[in-house]
Amino acid sequence: MRLSTSAIALVVGLLVNHEAHASEQPQRWVSAGGALSEWVVALGGESKLVGVDTTSQHPESLKALPSIGYQRQLSAEGILSLRPQVLVGTEEMGPPPVLAQVRSAGVQVDLFSAQPDLPTLKGNLEHLGALLGNEAKADQLFAGYEQALAQQKAWVIQAQARQKAPGVLLLLGHAGGKPLIAGKDTAADWMLQQAGGHNLATHSGYKPFSVESLAGLSPEVLVFADRALTGDAARVALFKENPILAATPAAKANRVFELDPTLLVGGLGPRIPQSLVALSAGFYPSQPKPAP
Repeated sequence: MRLSTSAIALVVGLLVNHEAHASEQPQRWVSAGGALSEWVVALGGESKLVGVDTTSQHPESLKALPSIGYQRQLSAEGILSLRPQVLVGTEEMGPPPVLAQVRSAGVQVDLFSAQPDLPTLKGNLEHLGALLGNEAKADQLFAGYEQALAQQKAWVIQAQARQKAPGVLLLLGHAGGKPLIAGKDTAADWMLQQAGGHNLATHSGYKPFSVESLAGLSPEVLVFADRALTGDAARVALFKENPILAATPAAKANRVFELDPTLLVGGLGPRIPQSLVALSAGFYPSQPKPAP
């Protein structure tokens, strides 16, 4: 079958337009916010990244990129020195005058929401997928994520039919220093709920830990996230700097679990479903472990 001259022209035109569209996509990206950077990688955009903030530590390869500092304390000079075409981040990114300066230099600044819920994640992935020209992959990733959380929810319901939800406190600290207690309306609170825990903190946001704040609370489980230390060193530092925590039922029963603090930055990230499985296993040790 021979193609007519007009059909050939149409095919050539489509190919040219596709190539032009691809070449128009920004090739130099900077990302601020751990979860957002992970999604850029998951969507095949890692090769476009020329810089990330200090919370962008996963995958390991991102640590080799130039750092633009902490997402809330960015400097325009540091960002612009990387000659980016696009800066992506959440509403946690700032300060606003720096973002304004970056925009005025001709850099496209795209803001995403860090709200921890599925509708927000769906919108974020659709937006990011469009920017990267990979909408189909974005839809695929969200579908898998939604399914994983549905399985997690079903497991928690079964576990709670046999065991009462444990009272939990989540502490966010730095080298064991006075930590912050994660309250309502935080990504930490959302994670505790999804894992089947009952957050004993009733305040909103993050509140400095004190002896008074622990009064009347008997956490059965402690979850800690340290920005400077990991493993046994982080745990030892937490109890050394805050000895009253050692007297809690959680510490006495050795129900103290570590959480990667980067999971709490930039909204819902790709590693959260797997982390929820690990938390749930600690919250309900007598139940069969949830499937990863």
